[in-house]
Amino acid sequence: MSRVPAPESIVTHPKTWRLGETPWRERPFPSARHRVIIDNDFSSDPDDLPQLVHHLLSPTVEIPLVVASHLPPDDWQDRGPNTANNGTLVARDIFARMGLISTEVIVTGAQEALVDAQTPQDSPAARAIIAEALKDDERPIMYTAGGGLTDLASALLIEPAIAEKITLVWIGGHPHEGLGKQMQLPPSMKEYNLSIDPLAAGVCFANPTLNIWQCPFNAYSSFQVTDAELLEKVARTGPLGQHLYDEINHIQARWAAEIAPIGEAYCLGDNPLVLLTALRGCYGMEAGSSAFTTIPKPLLNLDATYTPVPGARDMRVYTHLDARLALEDFYAKLAAFARWQAA
Repeated sequence: MSRVPAPESIVTHPKTWRLGETPWRERPFPSARHRVIIDNDFSSDPDDLPQLVHHLLSPTVEIPLVVASHLPPDDWQDRGPNTANNGTLVARDIFARMGLISTEVIVTGAQEALVDAQTPQDSPAARAIIAEALKDDERPIMYTAGGGLTDLASALLIEPAIAEKITLVWIGGHPHEGLGKQMQLPPSMKEYNLSIDPLAAGVCFANPTLNIWQCPFNAYSSFQVTDAELLEKVARTGPLGQHLYDEINHIQARWAAEIAPIGEAYCLGDNPLVLLTALRGCYGMEAGSSAFTTIPKPLLNLDATYTPVPGARDMRVYTHLDARLALEDFYAKLAAFARWQAA
C-alpha cells in the first residue's frame, strides 16, 4: 500500500506552482488539447503514484479533478475504514512534495461500492464529475481510472446526460477471448480493479452512450520495470523520485514478509493512462505506437465474464501498449522536474 500520511506531516515544497504552469520546462508547451479526470485508489498499490506524477507533469492535458476512490472492505493493502479519505491524504501528500498548490482539484470519492445497479453512492467526487461534464467546454473529457469505477458509475446514475461528454479510459477487467496475448488470471480470482466494485463496472459497460477504452489485465501487465531501473531512473532523480521508489519498496517488503518471495520486476500498470491521453500524436490525436481493436461493447458480468451485445456502441480494447514511450517520457519529465526543484 501507499503509506497514508498524517495530515500534520504533509509539508509543501518551498518551490511552488499551479496546474497549467510548467516552470521546469525551458519553454512553455502549447495549451492543453483536452481535459483529463484522474481517478485512482491512492492508498492501494503505489503504481498509482507514478501515474499521478506523470500526468501532473504532462502539459498537453488539463486536469480539473483528481478523484481519490475507495478500496474493497478489509483490503490487504489498506484495512480502512474510509479508504477514499486515506487516498485523499496520499494525493495531497504527492501534491505537497511537488510544491503543487492546486489542491482544490482533489476530491474524495465514495467510501463503499454500489449496493445495486440503480442506486448511486453520492459523494463529493460524483458531484464534481457531473459539474465538470456539464461545463460549457467543447474539449472532450478523458476519464482515466486506475482502480474501481464507483464514482463515475454514480455520476452516470445521478445525471445520465454526462455520458456523451466522457470517454472512460480504464485499467481493468479480464482479457477478452482471442484479443491480445492471453495472460489469464486463476479461475477463482477477479482482476483487482474490477473486484473493487463489479457492479459499478457493469453500470459503465451497460451505459449505451459512454465511450470506453479498456486496457484489460493482459495489456496493462506489459508495463514491467525492474528494481535496478527504478533505482537509477526514479530514486536517483531527487526527493520526489526517492519517495516513489520507497513506496514501491515498502509494498514489496510487506509482500515478501506476509505472502511470498518477490521477483525483481514491478508493474507500473497505471501509466498506460498517461500514454493514451497525454502522449498522443503530435499532429493527430492517437497514440500511434499502441494497438487496439474495436468490438461492440459487451455487458460486464459480476463473475468478470463478458456477454456480447450485437449492435452495441463500439468500444476499444487495447492489445498492445507502447511501454517504452510512456516510461522513458516519465523518467525524462521526473528528471527535469527534479533539476528545477533542486536549482
